[in-house]
Amino acid sequence: AEELSHEATFGVGYGICRFIPKEEDESRHFLKIWRLKQREALMQKRNDEDAYVRLARLSVETYITEGKRLGLEEIPEELRVLMPQEILSKKAGAFVSIHKGGDLRGCIGTILPTCDSVAEEILQNAVSASTADPRFPKIKESELPFLEVNVDVLSEPEKISGPEMLDVKKYGVIVSCGGRRGLLLPDLDGVDTVSGQIEIACRKGGIGLEEDYSLERFEVIRHF
Repeated sequence: AEELSHEATFGVGYGICRFIPKEEDESRHFLKIWRLKQREALMQKRNDEDAYVRLARLSVETYITEGKRLGLEEIPEELRVLMPQEILSKKAGAFVSIHKGGDLRGCIGTILPTCDSVAEEILQNAVSASTADPRFPKIKESELPFLEVNVDVLSEPEKISGPEMLDVKKYGVIVSCGGRRGLLLPDLDGVDTVSGQIEIACRKGGIGLEEDYSLERFEVIRHF
C-alpha cells in the first residue's frame, strides 16, 4: 500500500492509501458470496413451501416467463397431488405477497371470493401481485430466483363496534367510509398497535382519521 495522506489542516484527518491488487482472491468476492448464500437459503425455503405457495409461485413464474395465465387444468400433476381438497372446493378471499431481499415487491388480494375456488383466487392474485401493484414496477424474469412468496387465505369479515375488538397479531382490519375501503393484514412487521393498524388502513383507503368510518375484522391462515 502507498500512503497518500493521513492528516488534515483542521485537526481531523482520514488515512488515504492506494492499493493495487496483484492477483485475484476468490475469498474477497463478497457480493458474489453473499448472493450465493442468499440463493441457497431461498432454495431451501422453496423446498419447504406448502401447496398454496407453490401454486402462487408457479402462477407468477408462468406469467412472467411465458406471458400466460395458468388455468386449473394446467397445474402439473406433481403439484396437484400435494394440494388439499379444500383449495379446490372452498371459496375465500386471498392475498398473495411477494418479497425480495426482505422488502415488499408486490401484494394484491381479494377481501371476498371472486372465483369458484381458493386455487383460482391464488392463481389470479399472484399474477396481479407481480404485475399490477401500483406501488412497484412489474417483476422481471431476472428477479424470479430471488423472490419469496406467501399466501393469506381470509375468513369472512365481521363488523365490529370499535378498536377494542381488534388485535394486531390475530386480526386484520377493513376500514370503510362511503365507497372507500382500506385493508391491512394481521401480524405484519412494524405494525404493533391497533391505532397504527387503523391509521395505515385508512391511509390505504384514502380515508381521514377524523371521518366517520366503520370497522370490520378478519382472520387469516398464512401459508409460507
